[in-house]
Amino acid sequence: QVQLVESGGGSVQNGDSLRLSCTTSGRALGVLTVGWFRQAPGKDREFVAAVSRSGGNSLYSEGLEGRFTVSRASAENSVYLQMNNLKSEDTAVYFCAGKIVPSWSGDTVVRTAEEYSYWGQGTQVTVSS
Repeated sequence: QVQLVESGGGSVQNGDSLRLSCTTSGRALGVLTVGWFRQAPGKDREFVAAVSRSGGNSLYSEGLEGRFTVSRASAENSVYLQMNNLKSEDTAVYFCAGKIVPSWSGDTVVRTAEEYSYWGQGTQVTVSS
């Protein structure tokens, strides 16, 4: 069983930075490819970024790369989403998600929400002007 827990959300102003964390209990994070998604009020959930199980490959939603950086620290069993120069349109609940990826299948990244089996409860990010 995999449980994912997000933390690091909060209320900030335009231009500020936040770092979200996704930690896991149960199965080690190292067997998971991890994605970040967000859902703003009244909108569909959207892909933000993903990182492969090794950390060697990453993928970003168009327009977010450059402001957002996804990374992982295996020793800490955590994946991070560094968000810089935040804008009001970044306001949303941010979720991390995990997909078990066997080592023989390669160091893949996944952007489709339906492919992820495990989800955290989300952390609120509010950006005000």
